Amino acid sequence: MKYFVYTLLLFATITANGQDSISIRIADSLSHEPIASANIHIRSSGFVYTSNAGGEVSIQLTMPTQVEITCIGYAKKSLTLNNSTRNILLQPASSLLESVVVSANRTAQKRADAPVAIATINKQTIEDTKAQRLDQLLNKVSGVFMVNLGNEQHEMSIRQPMTTKSLFLYMEDGIPIRTTGVYNHNALLEMNLPAAKSIEVIKGPSSALYGSEAIGGAVNVITQSAPVFTAGSVSVQANDKGYKRADAQIGTTIGKLGVLVSGYYADKKNGPIEFTDFNKKAFTIRTDYRAGNQTNWSNTLAYVDYYSQMTGSIDSVRFFQKNYSTQQTFTYRKVSALRYKSQLTHDWNANSSTNLAFMYRDNSVGQNPAYSIASTSNPYKFRGQINENAFKTYALFVTHTQKFSWLDSKIISGASLDFSPQSYYAKFISINKDSVSGKYTSYTTPVPDSFLSKYKTGIMNMAAYADFECSPTKGLKLVAALRYDAFQYYFINNLSAAAGVKTASTINSFARFTPKLGLTYNHHGIGFYANFSQGYVPPQLTELYSSAKVAPYLLPQSFNNYEIGGWISLLSNKLYADWSIYRLEGKNEIISVRLPDNSTVNQNAGSTRHTGIEYGINYHPVQSLYLRFSATNAKHLFVNNTANGVKYDGKEMSAAPRFTCNAEITWKPAAIPGFRIAAEWQHQGRYFMDDLDATAYKGFDVLNLRAGYRLHAFEIWINALNAGNTYYSVFASKNATSNGSSSYAYNLGDPRELTLGLAWHFGKKIK
Repeated sequence: MKYFVYTLLLFATITANGQDSISIRIADSLSHEPIASANIHIRSSGFVYTSNAGGEVSIQLTMPTQVEITCIGYAKKSLTLNNSTRNILLQPASSLLESVVVSANRTAQKRADAPVAIATINKQTIEDTKAQRLDQLLNKVSGVFMVNLGNEQHEMSIRQPMTTKSLFLYMEDGIPIRTTGVYNHNALLEMNLPAAKSIEVIKGPSSALYGSEAIGGAVNVITQSAPVFTAGSVSVQANDKGYKRADAQIGTTIGKLGVLVSGYYADKKNGPIEFTDFNKKAFTIRTDYRAGNQTNWSNTLAYVDYYSQMTGSIDSVRFFQKNYSTQQTFTYRKVSALRYKSQLTHDWNANSSTNLAFMYRDNSVGQNPAYSIASTSNPYKFRGQINENAFKTYALFVTHTQKFSWLDSKIISGASLDFSPQSYYAKFISINKDSVSGKYTSYTTPVPDSFLSKYKTGIMNMAAYADFECSPTKGLKLVAALRYDAFQYYFINNLSAAAGVKTASTINSFARFTPKLGLTYNHHGIGFYANFSQGYVPPQLTELYSSAKVAPYLLPQSFNNYEIGGWISLLSNKLYADWSIYRLEGKNEIISVRLPDNSTVNQNAGSTRHTGIEYGINYHPVQSLYLRFSATNAKHLFVNNTANGVKYDGKEMSAAPRFTCNAEITWKPAAIPGFRIAAEWQHQGRYFMDDLDATAYKGFDVLNLRAGYRLHAFEIWINALNAGNTYYSVFASKNATSNGSSSYAYNLGDPRELTLGLAWHFGKKIK
């Protein structure tokens, strides 16, 4: 009987003191995604609750009460819980050392624990920049220059000259968006930027984790998951140069299922540079099903439909006349890219987790390329081609992470199997040139079609890797990784026996081990890292099979990377600086060599050396003011290269500026909440236009201005890109022609563009 009385008294006491059970959700303040493993500290009792994978936590305590919420990568938050509290937002950490990256070892870790040169473009930067293209974001990163070739077409420079070569890996959520062997330098136009939560850039080889093509660097676009409550936005924008765009995003979570839909439509007509119309439709739907606290099933479907007129470059006469006209009237590029990714993640316990992923791709790139137009003996007749490169992919990826108490160590291991059937054709066209205007006005195709290339290839890639990390002492982390890749190209030539170019059907095999060793040390905001890594890339299908009578014997390109770097955080995290010094040595790089009969063949071409220093400074003197400076000094040299009897040893590689930088100042006055204004300076230094270092281009300076204001749910912004209306070339080159003369080519930069945008944001109000 007395126990019954005690129970009644206890119940009465709890009731009198307002003891209640409430369920709250912890979410990111920008993306509204759920935050797992956030710790809720109860100040009165010292008890700690932890949020689950859905950001949810059930708390039983006396209301109201003071709590403190902490989570890696987020600023600490203190508040009073009461019965009306349902959703709590955490702000991302302002300290870059506290920020979380996932690309360095495929798992979430603090930036200070990653022994690589890695940078993150976060959601706040994406929101403030209002970028129409990815280069407007990536060029903020030290050591990165993404060349804008118009209408989201591009090439890249990360620890390499500006190039179209297959030396960069582009990923979405850690999985390559294209299969090895069919690299396309325009691949990032296949991304849907509104679906991105953040973008991470690894500089230097990362083949030990991600495989081939991760040489100069890897770009990983991390997609946003569903918000914990119904939220989204709709926006429209247009500029004075014919560009129009509409974006939309909406997501919600109902029970265990979260859904997020993101997309945009962009269109441009009658721009100042002639023959540059384009349109693009991009759509992504992501679902996250949380079967329990330990299991999450994520599915992502992305589709991009792209078409652009291909203006090409202009010659030196037009460039110095500041002539925005072009010879082209019919060249184009069109892309259809479908990706489906299904990932199942299960946490066996606090120390063990497995991720299983399936990927399907259906991709085609068709074009009538301006760069393939070539002269004949008739000055009004030219030759060209229409081609299409298409592939599908069926791939499986598995990753397992196992933590150990010994030296606070863990092993990340994985394997993948990728089978990608591919097809390619190129058809000859005869082009007519107008004698008065100098334009290519029309073309004809032979009947029946005259194929320059027509083949199919089955691409098989089997890979396995392991990454071991340990911490022998506080602040010190050691990393060792090793990956093995085995490739096979099953090539079937479908050209007729009468064709002038007939590469025999064959099987080419490539295999490689790639290691990585690194360490990082951090002590009270001051640290350094060092690493050695290898990278490699097998020959691309077009390098092997497209134009040779016999498939050339080509070795994989390989690179050794040596680097050291460090960081320092001062003035209570108001000042942050980082740096990295690297030496990247390349062997067997593939080049196109012209033969005496004016045909070309691909060959491995000796060795190159790439050295440089990358550095960045971020300064936050007061809450409302933010300053950033990102730069690189680099030198790219031929070490042992000979082509057509010409030695290039000791020469600087073309399209390789010694100095590139990007600086920005942003002001968000406390007196005007929601207002921002920013100025950005992009500088590209002088570089040689040819590999004999005979002709140089001076580079350029461009100023971008951005301003915006958000009042409650509504937002307005104005961007003035190239505000000074600088006339410049984003890429300039000089090439020898078949008759021994020189040909100059300039890709024009966009003139001043004034963009006005409006947005409406919707969703529940949160604490």
